[in-house]
Amino acid sequence: MNVFLKIVLLLCVTLGVSADVLSFPTHKIHFEGEKHFSNERLEEVLSVETNSFLAFWKKENPRIKDKLIPTLNETLKSFYRSEGFYDMQLNMEQNATDITLYIKENQPVRIVSIQKEKSKLLEKYIVQKKSEIFRAKAFIKSKQNIIKALLKEGYCSYDLETKAYVNLEKHRVDLVYKLNKGEICHFGKLTLFGLKTIDDDVVISRVRALEGERFSTDLVQETSNTLYGLQAFDSVLINVDRKFYNVIPVEIQFEEMKKAYHFEAGAGYDTYVGARIHASLSKYNFMGNAQQLHLKSSWSQKEQLLTLNYQKPNLLSILDYSIDFGADIGYSNLEYDGFQEEKSFIKGYLAYKNLKLNLKVGMAMENIKIDALDNLATSKTLSKAVNEGVFLLAYPYIDIVYDARDSKLNPKYGYYLSAYGELGLSRDDDASVYMKTLLEGRAIYTFENLTLATVGKVGVVEQENALGLPESKLFFAGGSYSNRAYGYQEMGVIRSSTEESIFGASSFANLSFEADYPIYDSLYGAVFSDNTLLNEEAFDFSGTIISSVGLGVRYMTPIGPFKLDVGFNVDDPSIYAISFQIGQSF
Repeated sequence: MNVFLKIVLLLCVTLGVSADVLSFPTHKIHFEGEKHFSNERLEEVLSVETNSFLAFWKKENPRIKDKLIPTLNETLKSFYRSEGFYDMQLNMEQNATDITLYIKENQPVRIVSIQKEKSKLLEKYIVQKKSEIFRAKAFIKSKQNIIKALLKEGYCSYDLETKAYVNLEKHRVDLVYKLNKGEICHFGKLTLFGLKTIDDDVVISRVRALEGERFSTDLVQETSNTLYGLQAFDSVLINVDRKFYNVIPVEIQFEEMKKAYHFEAGAGYDTYVGARIHASLSKYNFMGNAQQLHLKSSWSQKEQLLTLNYQKPNLLSILDYSIDFGADIGYSNLEYDGFQEEKSFIKGYLAYKNLKLNLKVGMAMENIKIDALDNLATSKTLSKAVNEGVFLLAYPYIDIVYDARDSKLNPKYGYYLSAYGELGLSRDDDASVYMKTLLEGRAIYTFENLTLATVGKVGVVEQENALGLPESKLFFAGGSYSNRAYGYQEMGVIRSSTEESIFGASSFANLSFEADYPIYDSLYGAVFSDNTLLNEEAFDFSGTIISSVGLGVRYMTPIGPFKLDVGFNVDDPSIYAISFQIGQSF
């Protein structure tokens, strides 16, 4: 088939052109008598051609290719048997243009009894219940779920017996589950292969499946994730297939990265800063031992950014805890609603990370220049204008994250806690010591397919001299991670339930609620509420709260959900914002 014909056929399918104008002979297909399954489901099983979703205005015209007609009887009966309808009968009528399938489903086979030992694990992972229609796929899935849970909990010497006694005459099935967990298994000796420019100690600092630890497939997966996270390997193969008296040796085969340089450039639109172009150049395994060097730049009308980042894994070991080192140097120029922040900075930090805990302690120096865009304080409740000038800051900081969510990309269960603090002293004559803290907590739980989440944040900036601190060090809100009725950092100190200012707050609190529910396939719908408090005085959590509600859609991708949200101010719906992002905000 030549290229032109391929393009014509592709355009026809995309635009929903009916199959009879194509070169493939087809018949219109009709279903009669089906009860348990929709026409759409049967069409999917039989590979029926339907209108493209882009041609939603056209009348449905399902068609089957003539070459598939001889397979219809066996394909449909096989599908019904897999769904528990072993006595299903099918008759077909065919003429020159149409084919009609007359389906008689008859009585399905149902589960009459489930014999199992008393076990929380069996109760949790057996997906079928008494009186339900017996489905072979669900029975197999139950067994797979049980085995997966056993290995996750460290039982590698289990004895599991599953039986399905099917009586087709009585249309019944009796399920039997017998389980002996066996003893707990542990990881054995660790052996590494294929390392050339990376020391064993660097790799071992990322291995979670260490000798003596209780065996778990979660630890094996986490080991794989952290080793690939070094960005130094093209391939990491972890072998835990051997077992000696409940001890499982761990063998890891590496293939070091051949193309260590990575360049990326692109353009797009960011709800925070608008249209944006960006570029980055990375050198992985920089001078060996999985060190990394990253040069990143981006430009938009509201923000210009240039940073150089260096990372060295396993700089030192303290009480057998591996400590990494990192450093950042850079320049940024960011426009807020009321002022422009031009900043150059340098940071150095030590970091420790395990399965759930991420701890970072560092020192930073910043040279910040603030230029007011609107320096008028029009509200009597505000005692200051934007604090302009040049500020030289040096401060130690600490960042603690405890992440107990079941997934970082799209969590369904768990919680997340974080605490950030910095203690700084400006070098100006009028400077003051300040302390900035920000606490955050998230909780996620899923009932069936409904995912409920709440996120709470509380922050305080305490300072001796209000004129000794740049405005950008205070708190602002708005955007995907706080109040979605406003753009990113558009909200300053709140004046009323419908009015905020350009000035940063010394006290900040935000509470968000969200519910996500699947609409179709990978598409989810969401409703949410965001509630924000921003006060001028430190530790002042009284006063007016701005609340918003909104709707959103989420499309699940391999790198996390793509989120589109529309939020409205509860007291004035004319105040609204549209935001989108990749990744969850809870």
